[in-house]
Amino acid sequence: MELIWISTAFVSGLLATRLMLPPLVGYLVAGYFLHFLHVSPLQNLSHLADIGIELLLFSVGLKLKPSSLIRREVLSVGGSHVLVMALASALFFLWIDKHVTGGLVLGISLAFSSTIFAIKVLEDSGELSSLHGRGVLSILILQDVVAIALLAFAEGKHPSPWALLVILLPLVRPLAHRLLSASQTSELKLLLGVSFALAGGAMAESVGVAADIGALLAGVTLANHAKIDELSNKLWSLKELFLVAFFLQIGLTDLPNQEQIYLALILLALLPVQGMLFFFLFLLARLRARTAFVASLALMTYSEFALITTGAVVQAHLLPPEWQSIISLAVAGSLALAAPLNRFSHRLFSWLEPALIKFEKQSLHPDRLPDSFGVAEWLVVGMGRTGVSAYQSLCNQDQRVVGLDSDPTVLESVLASGRRVVYADVVESEIWGRLPLERVKGIILTLPSYDNRMNAIKQLRKHGFAGVIGTICYQVEDEQKLKRQGASFVIHPLVEAGKQLAEQMLLKNLNI
Repeated sequence: MELIWISTAFVSGLLATRLMLPPLVGYLVAGYFLHFLHVSPLQNLSHLADIGIELLLFSVGLKLKPSSLIRREVLSVGGSHVLVMALASALFFLWIDKHVTGGLVLGISLAFSSTIFAIKVLEDSGELSSLHGRGVLSILILQDVVAIALLAFAEGKHPSPWALLVILLPLVRPLAHRLLSASQTSELKLLLGVSFALAGGAMAESVGVAADIGALLAGVTLANHAKIDELSNKLWSLKELFLVAFFLQIGLTDLPNQEQIYLALILLALLPVQGMLFFFLFLLARLRARTAFVASLALMTYSEFALITTGAVVQAHLLPPEWQSIISLAVAGSLALAAPLNRFSHRLFSWLEPALIKFEKQSLHPDRLPDSFGVAEWLVVGMGRTGVSAYQSLCNQDQRVVGLDSDPTVLESVLASGRRVVYADVVESEIWGRLPLERVKGIILTLPSYDNRMNAIKQLRKHGFAGVIGTICYQVEDEQKLKRQGASFVIHPLVEAGKQLAEQMLLKNLNI
């Protein structure tokens, strides 16, 4: 039985990737297909799905910096959207159904976006730490807080008075960091990560709070540790495997009839309204049209939380059972529609830019592109450890240099150190045609993503930049590709480290 489920998920995921869709769309189809064939579900599939969600939120917590989440524009956009969409959805349910209370609860839950989908899309594209990525994450967390209260109302339950203790989880950070430092092997790091994720979830559930919130806060306890990247990489494959169970289980509800499909299609037709509302709220917060558009597409889904709410209101006899099939199809359909839109979000904006940019408001918001780099002659793109090192080396030689980065917390940290850095999200292909590069002699690209480095070089040369472009490379076979694209030179950090070690060893030996 396990072989049937796993192999079907693999084949469906493979077909989805061939159609330029994320594998998760294939997993959704696989769940419906197996249910249509009356194949018995795997035992504990739902439990495996819950573990996947906890590991996903735990992984997010590992990269989370709370200071980047509490931003006025994010709270105002997220709060306003929940209120407006809740009202609209509730009125819709009151119009088509006489179950007032159940329709109201379910209508509010449809105002939420899919946490799993949005985080996975941003994570896969390397945009989770970008300005719009952090904005999306902040809104999702705000929605989760509202969702907890809503689910408690739907189930007639209330969080324990001890629920506030969950927010104190990050206070055990010193102990958590000691345990991670003591975990020398990869296996121990992986076991520690899984243990913390499940422990956070179990603690949250024991006081009436959603397990995924506990897992998220458990991840925060380990954030900023020197070995956090290693732990995150180890959790990646395990997390992906468990998440397959989540998407498979969506198809386990009864297949909808014609009337239910019609209602699900009506709900899907309302999705663009949700996306447009997000877009204009982001613009009112004075974000650029591109930032608002990409963030809105990531949030233009129905949340898996709606599935949970539906089960609760049906069990409470506030809605008839057929709504489980309707909402299941609507949620699955929203994910399937959002997948290709998010894959080509930047390209879509390029087509729509002439119309959308008219709605922008002039402001000094951090996502505004710089009008000038002053007298700077060198740019360092990506202010991580490699970028900061390159920046400082140029400064030590009395060169005029400016750093570029898209992570708000990195910008704050680098600015606090006295270095000159500005916001620029180089994932945007067209950004290089808008930056003032007339005085710039050379650009150093230290972006971690190979695709982003390749695209940046391509766009720079396409827009006529004739200066020097230097970049990094981790795979030997990628060096020639980068040079053919237009890179002036390529540095292999690991290869150079080996050379430096050998040279220093021989030098020390001669001095003995």
